[in-house]
Formats: sequence, structure tokens, C-alpha cells
Amino acid sequence: LLFLNQLQKDLEEVKELLTKATRKRLRDVLMTEKHKLELEIKNQPTPKPKDAAEEEKLSLGGYTVKINNYGWDQSDKFIKIYISLNGVQKLPAENVQVNFTERSFDLLVKNLNGKNYTMTFNNLLKPISVEGSSRKIKTDMVLVMCRKKREEKWECLTQVEKESKEKEKAAYDTSDPSEGLMNLLKKMYAEGDDEMKRTINKAWVESREKQSKGDIPMDI
Repeated sequence: LLFLNQLQKDLEEVKELLTKATRKRLRDVLMTEKHKLELEIKNQPTPKPKDAAEEEKLSLGGYTVKINNYGWDQSDKFIKIYISLNGVQKLPAENVQVNFTERSFDLLVKNLNGKNYTMTFNNLLKPISVEGSSRKIKTDMVLVMCRKKREEKWECLTQVEKESKEKEKAAYDTSDPSEGLMNLLKKMYAEGDDEMKRTINKAWVESREKQSKGDIPMDI
């Protein structure tokens, strides 16, 4: 494509020179060059049309950032997801796109301060109405409105979150209270920082010491 543009510019210049040339020999040389350029341009391969996906990719430019931070709330009819993006209200409306399915949605914000932003939610906890769902652009924020198919309370956003919570609950719901406490302490220790680990270790040592003195009858 770049080479074709150069040929066309050369042809334009040859035509311009032809209008100014008065000597026959010079005009003959220019006419020969003109025909050569026209033939070369004619024989250049036509650029292939790009498919829609490639055009979309090219139109994005910059680089893409995955959004991980959001807030959410719900009413009887809607699940509301709040995504903070500085200056998003200055974009053309078509640069903020949300595609909904019955159990998912994905957000694409194009060319915000030279970057593109995406967020995808798959396996929503319950089905939503595609037609009733929408997005609103507010100051420094995009609000995604997922219309519930049934007016009921959601305890979380996705099926994965629900399964994770159920596994946690099962770990603590035991007939032996001390076992549930131990599971909780193990989780806190595994996920905690160095300060948390030191605190738990200290509490553990102190409880063992008290137990050995007979102050605590229950083994924790």
C-alpha cells in the first residue's frame, strides 16, 4: 500500500512536469515515464479487505488493560456493577460497549487516555434479561445494569463465588467447635502477612502453655 502511494505521487509529479515542459525530447521522455507509471499502478495487487475482527483490533490501537476492581449493589430488579474509569464521560458513547448474554456480560471501553479497558463476567449466579440490561456512563464511572429475570436476592455475582463460599462454610461447619476454629486459624495463617502469622503463632504457644497448666480443658 505504501509503495502504491509512492507510485501515485510520482505519476502526479510527472503530469505536473508535462504541463510545464516545452521541449519535444523532454516531453517524449516524460510521456514514456507516465505510461510506465500508469501501467505499474494498474498491475499493483488490490489490498485485501480486512475482516471485521481485524478492523476492530486495528481500530483499538494502544494496549488493553483488564479491569479487576469494581463495586456492586442490587435492587429487586437489577444487579448494578460500578466500574471507576477517570474521564470516561468524555468519550463518544460508542466507545463504551457492553455485550450481554443470559449468564454473562463483557465491557469494552475504547481509547480512554490511550488505553483500552475490558471486563468480563461469565457464569453469573442467575439468568439476566439481555433486552432489559444496559449501561450508563457517569462522571468517572461506568454503571452496568443487569436486569434480573426473577426478582430475587443474589448472595453473590457468579456461580464460582457461590461455590467458593460454600466450600469455606463447609470447612467451618463441623460438629466439633474446636475443629472449626482450627480450620479458621489455618486459613487466616495461610492467607495472612508476617504480622498475622506471628500473632497466630504467639496465641498458639500461649494456649498450649495454659493447657499444659490445666487452665484450658478443651484442646484447641
